[in-house]
Amino acid sequence: MSRQGIPTGNVQPQAAGVAATGIRRAAVIGAGSMGGGIAAQFANAGVPVDLLDIAGPEGARDQAALAGIDRQLKAGGFMHPQAAGLVRPGNVEDHMDRLAEADWIVEAVIENLDAKRSLYARIDAVRRPGTIVSSNTSTIPRADLLGGRTSQFASDFLITHFFNPPRHMRLVEFVIGAETDPAVLQRARDAAEIILGKTVVDCRDTPGFIANRIGCHWLAVALIEAKAMGLTPEEADAVMQAFGIPRTGAFGLMDLIGIDLVPHIWGSLLQTLPASDDLHNYDLSGDATITDMLARGRFGRKARAGFYRLGADKSRETLDFATGEYRPEQPVSPKALPGGGRDMLALVEADDRLGAYAWRVLSRVVDYTAGNGAEIAGDVGAIDLAMTLGYAWKDGPFQLADRIGVGRIAARLEAEGRTAPSLLAAAVAAGGFYDAAGTALDTDGSRPARRAGAPLSSLASARRGRAPIIGNDAASLWDIGDGIAVFEMHTKLNNFAPAVFDVLEETLARGGKDFVGLVLGNDDPRAFSAGADLGFILGLIKDGDMPALSGYIARGQAAFLALRQAPFPVVAAAHGLALGGGCEFTLHADAVVAHAEYQAGLPETKVGLVPGWGGCAQLLWRGQQASDASGEPLAAATRAFAMIMEGAPSGSAWEARSKGLLRPDDKVVMNRGHLLRTARDWAIELAPGYAPPPEATVAVTGASGKSSLMHEARGEHAAGRLTDADLVIAETLATVLTGGSEGGAGRTLSETEVMRLEREALVELSKTAATRARIEHMLATGKPLRN
Repeated sequence: MSRQGIPTGNVQPQAAGVAATGIRRAAVIGAGSMGGGIAAQFANAGVPVDLLDIAGPEGARDQAALAGIDRQLKAGGFMHPQAAGLVRPGNVEDHMDRLAEADWIVEAVIENLDAKRSLYARIDAVRRPGTIVSSNTSTIPRADLLGGRTSQFASDFLITHFFNPPRHMRLVEFVIGAETDPAVLQRARDAAEIILGKTVVDCRDTPGFIANRIGCHWLAVALIEAKAMGLTPEEADAVMQAFGIPRTGAFGLMDLIGIDLVPHIWGSLLQTLPASDDLHNYDLSGDATITDMLARGRFGRKARAGFYRLGADKSRETLDFATGEYRPEQPVSPKALPGGGRDMLALVEADDRLGAYAWRVLSRVVDYTAGNGAEIAGDVGAIDLAMTLGYAWKDGPFQLADRIGVGRIAARLEAEGRTAPSLLAAAVAAGGFYDAAGTALDTDGSRPARRAGAPLSSLASARRGRAPIIGNDAASLWDIGDGIAVFEMHTKLNNFAPAVFDVLEETLARGGKDFVGLVLGNDDPRAFSAGADLGFILGLIKDGDMPALSGYIARGQAAFLALRQAPFPVVAAAHGLALGGGCEFTLHADAVVAHAEYQAGLPETKVGLVPGWGGCAQLLWRGQQASDASGEPLAAATRAFAMIMEGAPSGSAWEARSKGLLRPDDKVVMNRGHLLRTARDWAIELAPGYAPPPEATVAVTGASGKSSLMHEARGEHAAGRLTDADLVIAETLATVLTGGSEGGAGRTLSETEVMRLEREALVELSKTAATRARIEHMLATGKPLRN
């Protein structure tokens, strides 16, 4: 550790594909939450980056940049602490010469035109021609930013508007000009997608671009109309949730954004938009409630008081519009709405004030988006994508309009004396903003020819119009071309219900005939696989059917071993949660391509069990493959024991690698949309001449090793960090990891023999009341029981 505690030393490995972008080094100017977050994301992908900010006093010249790095470490901007070692702090007085080393320079300073123009002059004096220069501005047009700059600078310059926090928000809006060098644009696009993991949406050079232009209008309409129509924040937010908007709703989202930003964000838009723009009819910055909240310091979550606040007893309170004071929250379930919160048409056509509010907001937003669509983007799909990524809507405004029916919306607007925008009229004539194939209208109202040859970005895109090779309600096998098939689960959180094994076993039997390589993957937004079917296991425990439980575990072990020993390559496309059996599934693949936000772990102890599908065997084997002294059997068993007892999933793919759940040569991709494609290409590469690995064997340490493991566990128990039930689980796990209760040190066991120990241990633990209680509690609450 050095530089005020910022990790140095080991550097973050590069993610797959990064070298091909040509971005060997980046620079970010502005170390605030946005600039620091962008710098952290470069580092997360393994790209060295300079982070510059204003110069501090003598002896602490880099303090602003150092504070930015420290802020990202605390906020979780880095996927692994060692990534911070790739961020070199500096200041704009002493270190501007470093920009000559950068291949992409991102400006993320205060939204002040003069400050930005002055900075660009200094950047231009030291950068190499052809270096990408981009601004993260959210309010200033590109044309204004370029005042006084050379044609060469203009050809290399674009707006790249990121959303906060940069690690997690997928959207980046691009704004270019006619003079932008196509090669520079392509490099920036590739780098944004491959290095930063973003989805690029092309915008036109207009105020607020796409997401904030539409999103700020929606929020203003939702807030002001709710108050005008006599709705409470809870009622309005329930209606918004029914639209497919996150649980915050509109009022909760304003608290998250910060009420104090209203004058800046909405005020800036109102200054730049013409008087005819509908946002002027919803002047949020001049709203009496907003101005009162600002005067009272009710800035939202950051002030612990906004439209909602936590009371002294931790209960939520809500702002009462009539009194300006807080009252106890009165939650409204979307299920209580017309249509049960699921039928949008029933909601907007309901003859009550909630239905009237739903229609008022929807109609205003669709009218506004359609009326301004051609100004802000080239196609309808870009606008919807910006809203789904930037504001986490389930569907964008045009998709919502198609769900309701564009004809209904246009007719109702006309009946109210409101002329339907030409783009909405074009959608009515075309039968919707989207056709059956999912092709969106251009914003000029025309329907482009369907774009063919799009890269493989999801399983849905590969299987469109096809039937699976085999499948049932729990799993399917899909042909994705080039001799590669994908095994997909579609149970809840992709758990291993018994029917999953029906398809997996047949899949393995078909290998070499229907395909030459297999990918394990799915499109679930949350989970690769949450592991075993706990509900099924609990049912067997309640029935006292231990033979059936043993059979279920044995079936999984056999399938996973067959997967590992299959005569064709198996590549796991892993993302999101991979817990317990889901993690063990990946451990038996030949290779893993993991999304950077991969959360893998073996949390079986949280439900009173131990890994039963080869997790113990694989961790021992991998630990003993270490080329240094840490591969000694007891050291490998100690690491496996500690990790399984902790039960915490990794916070990222890089952390999964440090835990041994990914191998050094497994690949990490920053962009979720590149996951399946990279896995398929790797399976194609491995297929020629493929031979399965030999059965793994591990050295075990016997009673002496178990004693060593339990010495630490008993100390944790004595200190109150392990419960009595934890200590029983620990002893059972230690027995498995050291080779069973019989025999001493120096023995070698096959992975099949270790799996037998796992199965026997799991079944014995399942007989205990403590384990049953833990499983019941997890299924009921989603949280572990400490008993």
